[in-house]
Amino acid sequence: MAKNLLVIIGPTGVGKTELSLRIAENFGTEIVSADSRQLYANLKIGTAAPTPEELQRVPHHFIGTLQLTDYYSAAQYEEDALKLLDHLFQTKDVVILTGGSMMYVDAVCKGIDDIPTVDEETRKTLLERYEKEGLEQLCAELKLLDPDYYKIVDLKNHKRVIHALEICYMTGKTYTSFRTQEKKTRPFRMIKIGLTRDREELYARINQRVDIMMEQGLLDEVKQVYPYRQLNSLNTVGYKELFNYLDGEWALPFAIDKIKQNSRIYSRKQMTWFKRDEEIRWFHPNQEEDILTYIKQKIQL
Repeated sequence: MAKNLLVIIGPTGVGKTELSLRIAENFGTEIVSADSRQLYANLKIGTAAPTPEELQRVPHHFIGTLQLTDYYSAAQYEEDALKLLDHLFQTKDVVILTGGSMMYVDAVCKGIDDIPTVDEETRKTLLERYEKEGLEQLCAELKLLDPDYYKIVDLKNHKRVIHALEICYMTGKTYTSFRTQEKKTRPFRMIKIGLTRDREELYARINQRVDIMMEQGLLDEVKQVYPYRQLNSLNTVGYKELFNYLDGEWALPFAIDKIKQNSRIYSRKQMTWFKRDEEIRWFHPNQEEDILTYIKQKIQL
């Protein structure tokens, strides 16, 4: 029998967690997280990580397995996730992959280009240069070293600019030369389920979710990780805004409103990314029976 990976995706706050749990229970299977921040053990509230009760209902993978100081990438996730799936498919015909991190979903479904892993010395050198010289100087250098990538990269995204320069420095080749974007074959069938809601409905859920996180103790969680605020693992919505509050730059109500606003903006980016994939079949999260019927039809095919 063919092995089936159920890929359940959608924007933040749409309702992926509960639906994934129920579908996993229906098939007696396990859940592989594709959330780049739920990997970190110290970020439970702000990342809406599965609760202890939810983890008891269904076995999860890639939840709370890293420390904030650990370096991790989508390429490493691809390797780790494929090894795990190979293991799970020895006893399961169906496994669920769910999460909102677009690069992590694509890493499993399509594959990441074989770009060299950046060594610690090169990473440190570029970060020091970024802090001393600023982003504009690094962008000018990227224009010289890799003009093709310079034309398409988000020049305001320092992480992408820095990473491209890291590869140029390490290899003596352009970052573009490694970006083949060829879709890799996988030894399992993928059934992609996209969850969506009307914009007003989704935004109301996102706003309510942020309020619940604050009630659950998000501010205390942010205070605990505040000493590590410069780490990439904390460059994420919910933490950045409350860091500004703790720095005295913003009032708390304003910071909370900014979390809601930035979460809504992120949800739009997610939908723009996912909508490019024509293999995704879209449902409202309440259409559970329709979703199960669709999955079973695809499996029988």
